[in-house]
Amino acid sequence: MSVKIGNIDLGEFPLLLAPMEDVSDPPFRFVCKQNGVDMMYTEFISSEGLIRDAAKSRAKLDIFEYERPIGIQIFGSEIESMREATRIATLAKPDLIDINYGCPVKNVACRGAGASLLQDIDKMVLMTKAVVESTHLPVTVKTRLGWDDNTKNIYEVAERLQDIGIQALTIHGRTRAQMYKGEADWTLIREIKRNPRIKIPIFGNGDVNSIEKAALWRMEYEIDGIMIGRAAIGYPWIFREIKHFFKTGEYLAEPTISERVEVCKTHLDKSIAWKGNKTGVFEMRRHYANYFKGIADFKEYRMKLVSLENIDEIHAVLEEINERFQTEMV
Repeated sequence: MSVKIGNIDLGEFPLLLAPMEDVSDPPFRFVCKQNGVDMMYTEFISSEGLIRDAAKSRAKLDIFEYERPIGIQIFGSEIESMREATRIATLAKPDLIDINYGCPVKNVACRGAGASLLQDIDKMVLMTKAVVESTHLPVTVKTRLGWDDNTKNIYEVAERLQDIGIQALTIHGRTRAQMYKGEADWTLIREIKRNPRIKIPIFGNGDVNSIEKAALWRMEYEIDGIMIGRAAIGYPWIFREIKHFFKTGEYLAEPTISERVEVCKTHLDKSIAWKGNKTGVFEMRRHYANYFKGIADFKEYRMKLVSLENIDEIHAVLEEINERFQTEMV
């Protein structure tokens, strides 16, 4: 049976790309889309930034036809700001609006946004209602289990947010206090899925970094789909590998060095096309090590890649990597 968010048909068991700050930009989304991700989100966007017309926030609204279905994710601490930001985001014509109630970092959570709303469910409900009322698009939410071990209130959150009209819920299996440490606990996610009152799709997020985990947790936790974040950085192939396994029960061969180089080049070229030469080259530097993870003696190449500014020279180093490691499988 297909999973649906409003009129968006995501197929039988969708794989979603998590919104990640400074990662989930259009160049990165492009290579993930090429590898079979079913739905993606923008980096999270500050409602205050959108209203102030801040350039960085506005740039994050850029979406492209080939990315669909795609959601714009917003966060904020003021209900009126979120209402206004929803209207602005809707004009960018995404397929849905997603609210971030999960970000644990200090400059978000300690300013009353992101995961801090888990400490004030009444305000979270009012804020969500304001967003739902301000757009014709489906509204979804991403959150965590609770603020800390003593306040795992996700059960109440799921019911109350569904009641005011959200159309899907993604749950990261950690509390805010855990940040990204320890192991994600998906047992509460399963309890919510089993709650007879819950009718909307429930997606699980946190620690899915292998085909085995995706397959096992799909069965064990009964979710409607999986959202993958950090495991896709430098390895967008994770989506196609999981899908192939679900379909056939077989493992796909890992990407060759040539494929790694090719996708890395595509990512770089898209980065330059979207951000301009200087920023495009600079921001790509955080990705090289991930694309070539596990290759012995790669350090000297990484040092070159992160110091070069000339695009032709970067391409030449990537070609050199291709030739040198051609015969080595990672």
